[in-house]
Amino acid sequence: MKLSIVIPCYNEKATIAGILDAVRAAPWPDKEIIVVDDFSTDGTRELLQGELRAKLDRLLLHPENRGKGAALRTGFGAATGEAVIVQDADLEYDPNEYGRMLQPIVDGRADVVYGSRFMGAAPHRVLYFWHRMGNGLLTVFSNMFTNLNLTDMETGYKAFRRELIQSIEIEEARFGFEPEITAKLARRRCRIYEVGISYYGRTYAEGKKINYKDGLRAIYCILKYNLFR
Repeated sequence: MKLSIVIPCYNEKATIAGILDAVRAAPWPDKEIIVVDDFSTDGTRELLQGELRAKLDRLLLHPENRGKGAALRTGFGAATGEAVIVQDADLEYDPNEYGRMLQPIVDGRADVVYGSRFMGAAPHRVLYFWHRMGNGLLTVFSNMFTNLNLTDMETGYKAFRRELIQSIEIEEARFGFEPEITAKLARRRCRIYEVGISYYGRTYAEGKKINYKDGLRAIYCILKYNLFR
């Protein structure tokens, strides 16, 4: 199965070379690496266009900063593999776990797989209490409307059958993508699986970008895409 790896990227100069090396070394034989640079201003774009260009298959450049959801929309549209996985550029998720993430799709059991940071025995970096509580509350709130029993709706590690993800219109430009896509998958009654993954979270000093405003937007998106569509 050919795998398209979509890497949305914004100001990740410190980690972009490392994530590309890790993705290239990941034990999946047939893969294409698609990087979408969302108008980085810290030198990331110049690295991607220069010394790192040979490490990826497609480089897509936004002419302005649009947000993670917009970058994913661009990357999904360019994918040609039978499966598509989202790989954040910040080294929080391990490319060595592609096999675990994709096995339910390979077996023909799943249309979508969520990598849960809150189940399984894999290592997890211990970080922010309120961030964890917020993720849990958003997941429960989403589950109330979708009637799913997810443990980690907000995870950035998601894998899809390509035909499915390319058939869904993604409207959210920023981090609202997660509740939006969950609502739309639930409405289609897609076969959704979860697998436990490792998680090497970053601190805000290390470049973590999501904040409380994105949490408020997630609540809005849960209501919007479950009640008013």
